[in-house]
Amino acid sequence: MTLIRWQPWQEIDVLRRQFDELFDELTPISRGISRGAVAKPNGVAWTPAIEIKSTDTDITLRVELPGIEAKNLDVQVSHDTVSIAGEYKSETRTEDQQIFRSEFRYGSFQRVISLPTPVQNDQVNAEFKDGILTLTMPKVEAERPKVVKVNLG
Repeated sequence: MTLIRWQPWQEIDVLRRQFDELFDELTPISRGISRGAVAKPNGVAWTPAIEIKSTDTDITLRVELPGIEAKNLDVQVSHDTVSIAGEYKSETRTEDQQIFRSEFRYGSFQRVISLPTPVQNDQVNAEFKDGILTLTMPKVEAERPKVVKVNLG
């Protein structure tokens, strides 16, 4: 059995984050733009899809960024958030090309992701492969479950 120190404010913070995520899904600010997105003048914004996994020691964040080059990304990690900004650049066109339909979204984006537990932001491992950014972030030692054997006599 694992003994974990009760931290009521941490539980309230987790609840606040869950409510934020719920309201982000139910009530976008404007035209499908979530709270983590930066709106463009024409009202169209793009935010990459994410996946967050947790183990006893790490938080892993995966971000879908198809068609974006690593040099066009800015990733910053604090102890409880990850900020990802970048630009999806359009291909250069010649005068003889005519686009009949395009559903691609080009331009800048930014997304700030709240992490479920604090991490050691100076020990982040990043991999960018096949349009997927994977960040593996070790949890802060105090947040890791610790098992202590108790002698009964």
